[in-house]
Amino acid sequence: MAGIANIAALYLLWESEESEDRRKRKRRRLWVHDILRRRPHLGEFHHLLQELRLDDGRFQRYFRLSRAQFDDLLARVGARISRQDTNYRRSISAAERLSICLRFLATGDSFRTIATSFRVGASTVASIVSDGVTAIWDCLVEEFMAVPTTEDWRVIAQQFEEQWNFPLCCGAIDGKHVVLKAPANSGSQFFNYKGTFSIVLLAVVDADKCFRIIDVGGYGRTSDGGILANSVFGQALRAGDLKLPADRVLSAAAQRGSLPHVFVADEAFPLRTNLMRPFPGRVLPRERRVFNYRLSRARLVVENAFGILSSQWRIYRRVIEVRPELAERCVKATCVLHNLLRRTAPTAEVRDCLPVGVVLPLPGLGRVAANNAGREAIRIRETFTSYFSAEGTVSWHDTIV
Repeated sequence: MAGIANIAALYLLWESEESEDRRKRKRRRLWVHDILRRRPHLGEFHHLLQELRLDDGRFQRYFRLSRAQFDDLLARVGARISRQDTNYRRSISAAERLSICLRFLATGDSFRTIATSFRVGASTVASIVSDGVTAIWDCLVEEFMAVPTTEDWRVIAQQFEEQWNFPLCCGAIDGKHVVLKAPANSGSQFFNYKGTFSIVLLAVVDADKCFRIIDVGGYGRTSDGGILANSVFGQALRAGDLKLPADRVLSAAAQRGSLPHVFVADEAFPLRTNLMRPFPGRVLPRERRVFNYRLSRARLVVENAFGILSSQWRIYRRVIEVRPELAERCVKATCVLHNLLRRTAPTAEVRDCLPVGVVLPLPGLGRVAANNAGREAIRIRETFTSYFSAEGTVSWHDTIV
């Protein structure tokens, strides 16, 4: 009996404490705050943005898209992000939802800051951004970042040869760290060599600085070579499943035999038959220095693409304070938006490769790490090396080496 009495007393004590907690808990006094209620009259979308539409330059600086590009994007994703009106309130329009999502990507501001500007709740902004970046990727990927076919690879290789003087090149590969707020209970998985927490964007970029294949979400602690090995692209490259064009001879060099189509990368990646990297070391013969220069010149496109991406979408210049899964979707959305902007902008704005006859000085590569590679991969690199100093030489080599 005494045990039953003690249990009853403990239950009554617990119930009284719960009742006290409920009384102390702040009750919600308003269904919609007065500030948010005035959104249709004073909110940023209904007030400032309608004025920005009268000035295309300011509109583009605000959204990173021109008015025509914004309207085109809205037509593509509007149905996916629209919500239904209810008896209690009107839904936020698709145009305003897209505006909130693009503003987050363009500035990297916190959800609360954007919520204050647009006069919506912070949780509403979080939901809108999550839905928006998913819709942007799903609606644009098939048109602006479809997996290249054999003919696509052939066109890319031709462009690399014409614009960057590197034949049989199907793309430049590199990785970019996207800085995050340290995820809870993640240990050192996201901690990278730069001393920050990040996920990795691995990208294959064509001669026009468009992303052709991306892999997002690798842990920051993993090297670029490890990210490549674990990615779907890296596994397909190793297995020969990318449908690259058939081997062919270099121009005016039939005696050197057929060579495979390759990708170019920096010293963080391994040397393979279809993946070229620089020669290691500081003091190199002239032929190898020429090869390193030609490879680095072709690889500029991926560095330029990352620079353009982070300049347009300032989310990359801040610590992203969202969970890694949402950060991955934001990165994918900005990459496909990058392609949309490159392909729908006037030709003069995107053809920004070096003018004919203008070359960059040979960069100081410093000490390039060594890498063990197969004999066939070494033979292919040596063939390219000999070709660049003989049949494939260009008139400005003597000015840079």
